Amino acid sequence: MAQALSERTIALVKATVPALEAHGLDIVREMYSRMFQNAEIRDLFNQSHHGDAGSQPRALTGAILAYANNIDNLGALAAAVERIAQKHVGLQILPDHYPHVGNALLGAIGHVLGDAATEEIMNAWGEAYWFLANILITREAAIYDDLAAAQGGWNGWRAFEIVEVRPESSVITSFVLKPKDGGPILRHRPGQYLTFWFDIPGHAPVKRNYSISCAPNDETYRISVKREEHGLASGWLHDHARAGTILKIGAPAGDFFLPETPQRPVVLLSGGVGLTPMVSMLETLVASHPQATVHYVHGARDASAHAMGQHIRNLVAAHPQARSTVFYEVPSNDAENAGCDHHGMISGGWLATQTPVAEADYYLCGPRPFLRTLVADLKSVGVSTDRIHYEFFGPADEVLAA
Repeated sequence: MAQALSERTIALVKATVPALEAHGLDIVREMYSRMFQNAEIRDLFNQSHHGDAGSQPRALTGAILAYANNIDNLGALAAAVERIAQKHVGLQILPDHYPHVGNALLGAIGHVLGDAATEEIMNAWGEAYWFLANILITREAAIYDDLAAAQGGWNGWRAFEIVEVRPESSVITSFVLKPKDGGPILRHRPGQYLTFWFDIPGHAPVKRNYSISCAPNDETYRISVKREEHGLASGWLHDHARAGTILKIGAPAGDFFLPETPQRPVVLLSGGVGLTPMVSMLETLVASHPQATVHYVHGARDASAHAMGQHIRNLVAAHPQARSTVFYEVPSNDAENAGCDHHGMISGGWLATQTPVAEADYYLCGPRPFLRTLVADLKSVGVSTDRIHYEFFGPADEVLAA
């Protein structure tokens, strides 16, 4: 167990909150600049989150500020710590990596704050960093141990072969994956993701997370990937991955998943390719929970972008307590509208009249605007925070602070 922080350290860290509010993003950008001088550390990160938009720097800035604000009440950060630990395990972060991060963070604080970064302040932040680092290291070690001990589990990168490629829409393709060693695989929790290491010619190693889009089984995983504009990994998968292609994959991870035995009605909400973890959940509910009340609501741009529509209709038809509703943002012609129930966007007002807001658990996945709107809408119609569960693409930043 990490040694408790001293009262003096807590007071000094909290005293730096105004400086972090003013200069936190500059500190984080300087920190990453220092870290990425080491190619081994740089290659641990998804570089698409470090471009001009800077979603990862903003996310980390918010996390550091939250840590400073709650350093005397760390229980408030338990969910965030678990999410970070799961991400780190997916990326194969190890204890040896933490000194590099700590040195870069402290160096960045000193560089940006200048004379305001007194020796006492720097010592306090050093103590605070290693306190949190040791919590994460301990939790990550437990996750690694559980993965290694589980039936079909593994640590590190395992070679998988693509055994099937299946187009699902104009922009989404599914890839079915089987371990090259012929052994069993870990049964994931419905909603979790896999982390991939891509060696793409002409580029540094590329790391990406893709949600698993099938129910747990002992033999294969399926991912369903949207071709993103300028997306290096998604573009390579769509253009070059074929049956027989070998990929390096980390074990399933993530803190967003369906409980083993749902205790309340389940409402699944997805936008676009956010359907991937929802299909995993829906397949599981149909196969294992015939008495559960399930409502799946999906929003797509139009008929051409709507993936797995018939598969979802077949699943719902096989479950006595399930129904589905599809929204298309852009109207299509009459023939294409066969898979659509409503035009426009999913809203909290519609959900309040069509789903059991007083008792259901809501699971959401989709682009940030989708999540930002619906998380706030659900709260506004009376869904308690403990019944709203969401997965997001990329770092969790301030857009979900509603």
